[in-house]
Amino acid sequence: MYVSIWSIGVSIMVSVMLMMMCLFISKTSKKDREKMSPFECGFDPKSSARTPFSIQFFLIAVLFLIFDIEIAIMLPIIITMKWSLTSTWILTIMMFIIILIIGLYHEWNNGVLEWAK
Repeated sequence: MYVSIWSIGVSIMVSVMLMMMCLFISKTSKKDREKMSPFECGFDPKSSARTPFSIQFFLIAVLFLIFDIEIAIMLPIIITMKWSLTSTWILTIMMFIIILIIGLYHEWNNGVLEWAK
């Protein structure tokens, strides 16, 4: 009984000591120059977050997500080739790729992929 109480007490003390050490170690200046500089996105962190931005960034990000998800869907389909009929498998893959190509063609015709207008 005493051993379990002692081990719980020691683990709580070690946890509290580690949290206190992390708190003291991580103290930094609030006016750190690196944290106040723009990071990758190019937006100024001191200005309002509600400023307008180019819709082209958003459209390219959506296109990236669509094709990223396509890869995630294609990998299991390739693995299931062993267990399905070849004709059914080829039909499924072809329909999937045709739908993606039609979507890409539609976006291309609408001018989504043109950066400068």
